[in-house]
Amino acid sequence: MILITRREQFSAAHRLFRNNWDDEKNLEAFGKCSNPNWHGHNYVLFVTVKGEINPETGFVVNIKKLSTIIKETVISKLDHKNINIDVDFMHGKLASTENLAIGIWDQLEPSISAIGIELHCIKIMETENNYIEYYGN
Repeated sequence: MILITRREQFSAAHRLFRNNWDDEKNLEAFGKCSNPNWHGHNYVLFVTVKGEINPETGFVVNIKKLSTIIKETVISKLDHKNINIDVDFMHGKLASTENLAIGIWDQLEPSISAIGIELHCIKIMETENNYIEYYGN
């Protein structure tokens, strides 16, 4: 079993808040990330897949094919968008990076499986100091 990771990037805005809380409670829970005028990040996304090496190609996966899947399936929906408003797979969810990772997993997993490999991990760097990793259900 070999693991391979593709790195992609996107820029997006979001706001951490709950509609059923007032601004004071949102500020207490989410700090400046609850700014009513939004805020943004330059996210770095790492998609790690795993599988066996194809003896004919020497690859687990053609990395260009993996990149295309990631760009078409998630980056096109996220880049220069408002995660709370514009991203269909995030509607009705708190726009945390944790929930974003789960949403990205759910978007990518069918396409990754369809090419005969397994999705292993979604890692998102929100800032140079903060990142999360999600390994599926």
